[in-house]
Amino acid sequence: MAITDTYNRDANQIPITGLDLITSKAITYAAATTGAVGATDLFTITGTVALRIFAICDTSLTGAGATLEVGIAGATNGLIAQTTGTDIDAGMVWIDATPATIQALPALSILDDKTIIQTIGTNPVTAGVINYYCC
Repeated sequence: MAITDTYNRDANQIPITGLDLITSKAITYAAATTGAVGATDLFTITGTVALRIFAICDTSLTGAGATLEVGIAGATNGLIAQTTGTDIDAGMVWIDATPATIQALPALSILDDKTIIQTIGTNPVTAGVINYYCC
């Protein structure tokens, strides 16, 4: 039988067929630094890539009036819609404007030579921890 599919392989030459190609970035928020209003680089995409991005909140976010979104320059909410920071609580999955404890995987997005950014708008995020995943 001929193999008709192409797979990335791990160090042992075993095909990687699921969400095994995951990179992550954790952010611990503090108002004057990592929680300050503005953009933060999350992941750098080299070449053309089909990907999914989601976040898991480890520690509830705080910061009155703080908003967060994920995207690229010129489309800062293109991957995860703007969300009020205090709506992102520990144990929640964040893929859209309404974080929840259970979410379906988001749709694939296609990017070419872009940097995925998180943008904090309006007011700082004063505390909390989010782990971002790109697969």
